[in-house]
Amino acid sequence: MWFKNLIVYRLAPNWSVSAAELEEQCTQTSLKPCGAFDMQTRGWVHSSAAKRYVHTTQGNHMIALGMEQKLLPASIVRQVAAERATDLEQQQGYPVGRRQMRELKERVTEELRARALTRRTKTHAWIDPKNGWFVIDAAGGARADAVVETLRDTLGGTFPVQFLDVEKSPQMSMASWLMLGDAPQRFTIEQDLELQSVDKTKATIRYARHPLDGKEIRTHLQGGMYATKLGLTWNDRVSFILTEKLQIKRLEFLHINKEKADGEGEISAEEQFDMDFALMAGELSQLLSDLALALGGEAQKKAA
Repeated sequence: MWFKNLIVYRLAPNWSVSAAELEEQCTQTSLKPCGAFDMQTRGWVHSSAAKRYVHTTQGNHMIALGMEQKLLPASIVRQVAAERATDLEQQQGYPVGRRQMRELKERVTEELRARALTRRTKTHAWIDPKNGWFVIDAAGGARADAVVETLRDTLGGTFPVQFLDVEKSPQMSMASWLMLGDAPQRFTIEQDLELQSVDKTKATIRYARHPLDGKEIRTHLQGGMYATKLGLTWNDRVSFILTEKLQIKRLEFLHINKEKADGEGEISAEEQFDMDFALMAGELSQLLSDLALALGGEAQKKAA
């Protein structure tokens, strides 16, 4: 349940959907298995051990989007179609043309689709109506887009969110912090960094577990390179990688015991989930607020 990567959105100030309403809507649009001719399906799955689609703790909601995808590599389709084409050439006495080959591939795809293995994935999202956060535990934009699109469809086409927007770009801010050798607010610079050149070559330099306070780093920045990723720690409690796209990667909660207590007085899986979720939501809500301030504050919307 502990999030590893964050794609961060802001909820509209007037957004308000109760946990009961959200549960009902998610139940109606739950994940259905792939049919014989489906390549992919998606829908809501239980977000916790409590077997609910919406798990609510201290006003925070956790939901989870499930996706089933049939594994049918294009290379397998091409291989089988090529074998069929060879047989067909022998039967008809002349080479298979483009149109025939296309039709062969279509037939092979239909036949193999029904027998293909299915992979299921699960993507969690956290909704914090009080503080206006909508955060998806995803490393890439495609999964995040799927969650937003599905939730929008689930709620009848209305789910007003937008990416967190700040006054200073992460790229410029990270360069400034590196030049100064310090980060603002409650953040400290760690030892992971990725630099990239601005020219067409996109030459990249990566530092891992390497001190970033030396002259070498400043020379690269002064020479026109810019930071695309930077390791940071917030409040000595949470470490992560900040990217130029304002995404958070490799999130790790420090000094927090995530293991369930053993022995007498053992708590249930649902109680453990409640405690973990409450702790994670509280930490991340403060971290995101501080990060926005460190990046110049949230961008002010200009009047039309």
